[in-house]
Amino acid sequence: MQETHKKPKDKFELHLDEMIQKVQECQEQKKHKSCSVCEHYFGCELRNEYIKAVYNSMSKGETGGFEF
Repeated sequence: MQETHKKPKDKFELHLDEMIQKVQECQEQKKHKSCSVCEHYFGCELRNEYIKAVYNSMSKGETGGFEF
């Protein structure tokens, strides 16, 4: 049986996890399955922060390319 070793999460991944939880809580409160159906979709600070967290998680805070 093959063992998989997971790296500990870095600060960017931890922040992304936090933002995912906040977005999901907001969707539950508003009874939405997606942010795209919300009337605040384009101006939502929480959504903008989530998008930044996704980008930073993929780029590890660096500008330019992504590390997958």
